[in-house]
Amino acid sequence: MQDRERWSTRTAFIFAAIGSAAGLGNAWRFPYMAAQNGGGAFLIPYFIALITAGIPLIITEFAIGHKFQAGAPIAFSRIKKGWESLGWLTITASFVIITYYSVIMAWVTDYLWYSLKTAWANAPKDFFFSKVLQISSGPDELGGFSIPVIIGLILAWGAIYWCIRNGVRSVGKVVKWTVPLPVIMLGILVIRALTLPGAIDGVNFYLNPDFSKLLEPKVWASAYGQVFFTLSLATGVMIAYASYLPKKSDITNNAFITVFANCGISFLAGFAVFGTMGYMAFTKGALVSEVAGNGGIGLAFWTYPEAISLLPFGSVIFSLVFFIMLFTLGIDSAFSLIESIVAGLVDKWGWNKKKVVRLTCLVGFIISLIYATKGGLYWLDIVDKYINNFGMVAIGLFEVIAIGWLYKSSKLRSYFNPISEIKLGRWYDVMIAVITPIVLGGILIWNIVQEIIDAINGKFYGGYPLWAIIVGGWLMLAVVIIMSIILGKIKSQNNLGRKAN
Repeated sequence: MQDRERWSTRTAFIFAAIGSAAGLGNAWRFPYMAAQNGGGAFLIPYFIALITAGIPLIITEFAIGHKFQAGAPIAFSRIKKGWESLGWLTITASFVIITYYSVIMAWVTDYLWYSLKTAWANAPKDFFFSKVLQISSGPDELGGFSIPVIIGLILAWGAIYWCIRNGVRSVGKVVKWTVPLPVIMLGILVIRALTLPGAIDGVNFYLNPDFSKLLEPKVWASAYGQVFFTLSLATGVMIAYASYLPKKSDITNNAFITVFANCGISFLAGFAVFGTMGYMAFTKGALVSEVAGNGGIGLAFWTYPEAISLLPFGSVIFSLVFFIMLFTLGIDSAFSLIESIVAGLVDKWGWNKKKVVRLTCLVGFIISLIYATKGGLYWLDIVDKYINNFGMVAIGLFEVIAIGWLYKSSKLRSYFNPISEIKLGRWYDVMIAVITPIVLGGILIWNIVQEIIDAINGKFYGGYPLWAIIVGGWLMLAVVIIMSIILGKIKSQNNLGRKAN
């Protein structure tokens, strides 16, 4: 058995963890979520969610990977016999995510080219749907491929493969650039935004506290959801990354650094986004709420580009800065998902890692072609909704049950405390065994109940037909579960797979 790869330095590991956590959602999801859920008041439930769920969970995943020196499947099989399938659940879910996340990266890649001439001109929304996506009438009409998206997809997958081709050695070299660079780009955008007329109105819209919102359960659910999704939890990434740490490596301090760096990037992005939205509202003589939209891909591909087009000078430069920021934020998250998958496969079967990386990227590229069709956006939207709102929340719930009740969180704490700078007390056990399961269970039940109510009322997500919801949502989740069970049951002759700890 070959020796396990190791990070060259602690900094390389921390940068890789931050890079995985800080993705596209930091730039286009957190600012709008804060603005719609109480502004500055939203920071209260957000930080409570960090303390009670985000930090305990990321410490748990770091500790699991480090203690068992394996990716998620083998690590969970060592926690309790028969739990290997839970590890594969994180792997198969990660594979589903990377197949559509890579297409979003393709759009970003295309816009790096379009930025050279701000090609969207005065109709950015129409440009995105008609020129770039060449979108069809619905999910039932794939309509062939969009050539711009195909080209961007090839370049995106090429970049993903190049970053991870030599495992953690190449990842360590890449993240030295791709983690600080988006922060620098974001700083440039913040400075530019705050010097524009109307910027203060935008910032006020972002942070103006509405403490009455704290009485609404959905605000708290949104805070926990944001913390859970933004830290790359339940994807197997943090477990795989931590498994490459040498013995005696710090766990808790690394986790705190990762969490607060990720939060800082999210918070900073809000000033860039809403400062610019304030300027856009000023030039149009409108309210910030009228021009801001709802975040998501709309912010990245038509709202913000339109705002950039209105700048008095330097629109090309600031457009390039914006999309370079998005690309560097996204690429780290993309290749971290591949590393999670590869670690699981190599650990169990002992295959050659470079060949597994190539094969995983190739298969991922082929499947991602579905989302590069003219009807691909519809399927991307459906799959993303159901894999995140149901799949990832359920995986996180099973994780904390496995650690809190079956393996015992106190046992894991007794492992990482002696090697960590920051010692955790019994509050960690309470969070993992009680609070986090209640929160994740509550979110999952809430999502299921809402789904049932909508179905009874004949309302389906996004207005899509029922058959599309079944195929892209529930059938996709069923395939993920079935594949995970099958992979967990397959016997392996690899020593790492059999090794007890």
